[in-house]
Amino acid sequence: MELNQICDEFSATGQISPADLQQIAAAGFKTIVDNRPDGEAPDQPSSADMEAAAHKLGLGFAYIPIIPGQLSEHEAQELRQVMATMQAPVLGYCRSGARTAALWQLYSNLPADPPKLGS
Repeated sequence: MELNQICDEFSATGQISPADLQQIAAAGFKTIVDNRPDGEAPDQPSSADMEAAAHKLGLGFAYIPIIPGQLSEHEAQELRQVMATMQAPVLGYCRSGARTAALWQLYSNLPADPPKLGS
């Protein structure tokens, strides 16, 4: 597993499995973000399996699937919610880590204060 530490609070990596979560927890991560849509590859674990395994180890888990080429502000807002409500450091993953890194970039460019409804 190759980690791309983007900042103190967030790192990205390629596909992980439930068996990797023990090592991830031992490395100090507190939350896992799955950015890979279920069923993208026949050998990938489902988000439900990953969530169950993460919770057994006391890790937080969020599922923010990103279809290749379809990253939008919606996913960045979902990551904003994760970063505001779950414990850091966070490890996000997808097939190679590229979509997760792109998600962080989009998230980091969001306005500091979200627009108010009706504005």
